[in-house]
Amino acid sequence: MSIFSRFFRKKQPEPEEKIEEFTEIPLDVEQGEKVKIFIEKLDSLADSDHIIKKVRTGNIVIARIKDMRENNVDELKHCISKIKTSCAVFQGDLAGVGEEWLLVAPSGVRINREEQAGHI
Repeated sequence: MSIFSRFFRKKQPEPEEKIEEFTEIPLDVEQGEKVKIFIEKLDSLADSDHIIKKVRTGNIVIARIKDMRENNVDELKHCISKIKTSCAVFQGDLAGVGEEWLLVAPSGVRINREEQAGHI
């Protein structure tokens, strides 16, 4: 190899570095107040007002209805109807959990009612 061949030879193309492009996805999570879950007991119509107030402020309420169900079914139906109507107004959700509990969720929270095979 001559001295000139080192200076006049063709340059080999340098391998280009691959630059991976990515898109940053903004998080939609707001740093606000956390959702609270309250355990309440539904014994009267006044308790249903208390539950509705907590759910309207963005909290989740799990209400025990067992005692009222055993003592006064008609008043229980009236309370549940009142809570259900209020949930429809502010786009909340309501579901019975077994025969003893009532789950009331605010707008923005949906209760999944699908049962998985083997799970109750």
